[in-house]
Amino acid sequence: MMMRKKLVVISIDALGTENIEKNLDLMPTIAELIKTGTWVKEIEEIYPSLTYPSHTSIITGVYPNKHGIVNNTKIQPKRLSPDWFWYKRDVKAPSVIDLAHQNNYKTAAFLWPVTAKSGIDYNIAEIFPNRIWTNQVLISLQASSPLFLMQMNHKYGHLRKGIKQPYLDDFITACAVDTIKSKEPDLTLIHLVDLDSMFHHYGVYSKEAKAALKRQDDRVKQIISAIEQTSSPDNTSLIILGDHYQLDVTHLIRLNARFKKLNWCSLDTQKMIDDNWKVYAKSCDGSCYIYSRETNPDFLKKIKDVCEAIEGIETIYSQSELKNQGADDQAVFMLEAKRGYYFVDEHAGSVVEKNPTHEIGQPERYHAVHGYHPSKKNYATTFIVNGPQVKINHQISKARLIDEAPTILKLLDLPNFDHEIDGKLIDDLFIDEEK
Repeated sequence: MMMRKKLVVISIDALGTENIEKNLDLMPTIAELIKTGTWVKEIEEIYPSLTYPSHTSIITGVYPNKHGIVNNTKIQPKRLSPDWFWYKRDVKAPSVIDLAHQNNYKTAAFLWPVTAKSGIDYNIAEIFPNRIWTNQVLISLQASSPLFLMQMNHKYGHLRKGIKQPYLDDFITACAVDTIKSKEPDLTLIHLVDLDSMFHHYGVYSKEAKAALKRQDDRVKQIISAIEQTSSPDNTSLIILGDHYQLDVTHLIRLNARFKKLNWCSLDTQKMIDDNWKVYAKSCDGSCYIYSRETNPDFLKKIKDVCEAIEGIETIYSQSELKNQGADDQAVFMLEAKRGYYFVDEHAGSVVEKNPTHEIGQPERYHAVHGYHPSKKNYATTFIVNGPQVKINHQISKARLIDEAPTILKLLDLPNFDHEIDGKLIDDLFIDEEK
């Protein structure tokens, strides 16, 4: 009887090709995985290259306009803290998790985005309270596997300090290690966010970011050790991947401040943008959706002309171009920021402002961001695979984020999706079984 293939996927949020090329000496565990497996050096991100759309593309093999997670957060201009796309119900495309369940595979997930209330066997969902009437404990229990989460909190809750890093990743790693050893899931998805947080707070080339690379490498080492203590370590594959990279920024852009002056949106009594807006800019950090309730071609040209005149805009993509690139084609335009610039949803203040570094750590204040177009120079993320089916000390120059889902399915010996997807198998990483 053949043993069932198993897979552990570790997403190191914001891990870029550049990190490995310049700082591999800080990551001895990952360096060894590259020698003993296959490294796809550059992975082309999706657009916008944000965490929630990216992680959903990783497990569905389709672009955001097909799976429905077109941004991290929803269009809720009247809320200071909009809802994120936390829940699986928002995903419109089947995922590798769905196929695993259909084939009676046991699943586990740790802070994997957009998996709240997903039916995963052992799930700690990524979610946080953004309403005054709830708290972290209650909302996490409601979104996750409640008994499992309570057990993990009882064992390892002392490691965390709310959602602060690096403590949260220490907690998640301890939970994943415990679960891999005690439950032996067939598919385990782990999302580590320490590096992404340090990039945002301190910049891509900061000493804090380098320290985070070391910590992530150590967490990978702990997870590998857990795999080695299971009943079938030689039957388990391991993936280390990034979802996007980040770029340092110096200026922020408030498009809604410009639209407000043009009376394209107005404020309610709480000084928030009212629901009767005509034009609204929804930030994706390095890019920005422009939504309009007026579709007259002359008015749309006026929107474009206004945006073209704003400092820091590199490219304006049309609605048809958005559709072709897999972004939200309900938007009339997507604006791409120049390197060093990023967008915020705010409506109060100057349209363009030098980044207020004393406010870093507050909402929409960063030293580095993502969300940019995949074509940005030195912006690719990466993908490393080890396992019994995988070539040793092999490198592949390029693939796409959407190619990872069918590759995950083959590593698990699961059938491919029964519908057409955007991605294709990264076939060159597999050993030729006929030889």
